[in-house]
Amino acid sequence: MDALFAPWRMSYILGPKEKGCVFCIPENPENDAASFILARGRLCFVIMNRYPYTNGHLMVAPLRHVADLTELSDDESVEAMFWLSTSLTALRNSLRPDGVNIGLNLGEAAGAGIKEHLHFHLVPRWNGDTSFMSVCARTRIIPEDLPETFAKLAPLMASHVPHP
Repeated sequence: MDALFAPWRMSYILGPKEKGCVFCIPENPENDAASFILARGRLCFVIMNRYPYTNGHLMVAPLRHVADLTELSDDESVEAMFWLSTSLTALRNSLRPDGVNIGLNLGEAAGAGIKEHLHFHLVPRWNGDTSFMSVCARTRIIPEDLPETFAKLAPLMASHVPHP
């Protein structure tokens, strides 16, 4: 039997579960750090993925609850692109990935885990990040905990304000 030690999971298992859409964030930014929200704009925000594919996995989502790219206003589309670009720069400057996958899954068949609220993924990648654990054990290794990654990225995002 294989065992994977992940003590951080216990707080999730025993803790309160969010009701409703996880991308419909509270208007009050008071708990942003605890929620791993890195930046808020007028129409969109940047949040760390609590269950990342790789270290530094970020998501950009509109504040408004919309499911499809065609439902975004022109202003929301522009601001989403601003935050994607800003997030990419922050990832490159802090985690120094060799590449970054940026994507959007529309609908369950396309792999959207939360299909009701549009969100873009930024997944940093490093040469060699698919090790024997991924190939043989089908297990990803995340080498740094979320609060530590948040502390690296937050200062880089704090100074950015989207264009009006």
